[in-house]
Amino acid sequence: MLHAQPNSAGHNPSVSSIMQTYSYRLLPGQDLKKEIEAIVRQEHIEAGAILTCVGSLTKATLRMANQSEPSVWQDHFEIVSLVGTLSTNGSHLHLSVSDSTGKTIGGHLLDGCTIYTTVELVIGVMTDLVYERQTDPTFGYKELTVRKKRRK
Repeated sequence: MLHAQPNSAGHNPSVSSIMQTYSYRLLPGQDLKKEIEAIVRQEHIEAGAILTCVGSLTKATLRMANQSEPSVWQDHFEIVSLVGTLSTNGSHLHLSVSDSTGKTIGGHLLDGCTIYTTVELVIGVMTDLVYERQTDPTFGYKELTVRKKRRK
């Protein structure tokens, strides 16, 4: 497993990989997170990342920093950022949206983000890696671990 232990410069080890990309257009009324999860399952993504995402929502459902309950907003929003890691073993996504005045909010992406007109989504998949989630004793959250796939 490649995780946790910083090297002498204080950095975690890195792993290089080949990347394959997928491009999607999601449609009005779809749930952003559920559609992403369906893509991860359908494509059997074991190690992926959101490369870019633009679009609009009519409902944003987020878990804000250090909160246990979701926050929900209904309005017309522009997606200004969607970032995160993707895996059939557990994904971790953060979304930022802005309203008609430019006010921006962001947090953990949850089910319940309804697409308004469109979402254009590009996903990068590291085909020779596997992302897994293991409980980190520091805070008790399941955190990312990275490993190379075993060759067949």
